[in-house]
Amino acid sequence: MKRSWTLRQRVTALCAVVGGLLALVALIASGTAAAARSQVDTLANRATPLRTGSEALLTALVDQETAVRGFALNGNEVDLEPYTEGIAEQRRLTDSMTALIEDEQGIRERLDRVTVEAEGWRREVAEPVVAAVRTQGAAAGQELVTDASRQRFDRVRASVEDLQNEIRTFRNATADKAKSSSNVLVILLITATVIVLLAGIALLISLRRLVIEPLTGLAEQVRSVAGGQYDRPIEVAGPPELATLAADVDGMRRKIASDLAEVREARERIEWVNGQLQTQAEELMRSNRDLEQFAYVASHDLQEPLRKVASFCQLLQRRYAGQLDERADQYIAFAVDGAQRMQRLINDLLAFSRIGRMTSGFTEVDLNALMTEVAGVTESARTYAKGELTWGELPTVLGEQALLTTLLANLVSNSIKFRHPDRPPRVHISAERVGEEWEISCRDNGIGVEEEFADKIFVIFQRLHAKDSYPGTGIGLAIAKKIVEYHGGRIWVAPGVDEGTVIRFTLPVLAGSEEEPEGDNEPVRDSEVNA
Repeated sequence: MKRSWTLRQRVTALCAVVGGLLALVALIASGTAAAARSQVDTLANRATPLRTGSEALLTALVDQETAVRGFALNGNEVDLEPYTEGIAEQRRLTDSMTALIEDEQGIRERLDRVTVEAEGWRREVAEPVVAAVRTQGAAAGQELVTDASRQRFDRVRASVEDLQNEIRTFRNATADKAKSSSNVLVILLITATVIVLLAGIALLISLRRLVIEPLTGLAEQVRSVAGGQYDRPIEVAGPPELATLAADVDGMRRKIASDLAEVREARERIEWVNGQLQTQAEELMRSNRDLEQFAYVASHDLQEPLRKVASFCQLLQRRYAGQLDERADQYIAFAVDGAQRMQRLINDLLAFSRIGRMTSGFTEVDLNALMTEVAGVTESARTYAKGELTWGELPTVLGEQALLTTLLANLVSNSIKFRHPDRPPRVHISAERVGEEWEISCRDNGIGVEEEFADKIFVIFQRLHAKDSYPGTGIGLAIAKKIVEYHGGRIWVAPGVDEGTVIRFTLPVLAGSEEEPEGDNEPVRDSEVNA
């Protein structure tokens, strides 16, 4: 018994026949397309410019004739300028058209005829009229402008019309050829489509008989296995390829059956892990609620008695100052100062805890405008210290305006507070783009920070000096760090600074921004307070 072809052999034979026919069609189409491309190129780059040039050539000749007539009427040399310009334009157009003619002998002969007729008209009519006007006056020139001279120019016009007719004939012939080539391409495209459709029908019939029907039977058996009959063997009738596929599916059935136990065990483990994660999530939610409750207590329940203590201590200080002994006055002052510092500490803690939790959403913030607000916030401290605040051109970033104001105000206030005793403080804010980040610097001429303590100053409540030397809670730079990290940046103390301190922090570049700061050559100054 003769063995039938496999599916691969049938598909290969069909593809070979169809491919050969399509290759033949493509070969013919490529030659036709090349011819059409050449004809379209001739039409666009030669015929059309030649037609346009012939029209411009007629205009240049008419300008010459009109200028000669005008000059003959009034003898004004200005009226003769179009004549000179027309001659130059005629020569330029003649040269450009000559370059486009190539092997079109008829057009070349008619263009030469136009040149000869134009030269003859200038020699027989234009130049004698110009010479007569210049030597004998306008009347003499008018006598030469006769019907004969007009007829002489009509010969020039007729030669141009012959040229235009020849160009039109050339253009129409080229267009007809291009149209014919396009029609051939359409016919070839239809032929290729028919070949593909017939091949598709033949392939569809073969696939239905040799693939779809056997696959349908295989699918029914696979659905039985999927329904739980894992012990049912898979069998299929059809070409060798499908027999191999059936064997692979049966092997997969056996593997699935052996792996089911492992899958069940893994699912149980996943469910246990999910339960643990759910428990931890609930714990985290309870922890967040506790934190919020603590913030409420700190902002209301703790501050209320603290305000009473501070108020009564201040009342004692005002009412009984000088009536007790000196030590009692000192104790009362200690109590007032401690209560006030405790209020500031609680407020700073609340501000620190709210960063990132109580948000108004990110917006585009212009740091130049923001610095004006920062200058107003720090004005009293700078006035007291006789300080100066300047800034260069700053970018627009994405962030919360209130938090960025607090960030820059804390850095400026910190620079003014830790000023050098021998010189007034000077603070300068600048920005530089580094890759996809803005690197913003706050430079001052203060007492500076030792490199070994550069990381400690951003730790909450970390102080490098006694509170009597420099007031504050020691949380300002910790707030600044948390604000920068909330905006996706980082903050650090620049090493190797000769004088004062340079604190740098980064902010992401606004999406689609191409702006670059113009540098610090002309810094913006706070005009109200200068050193």
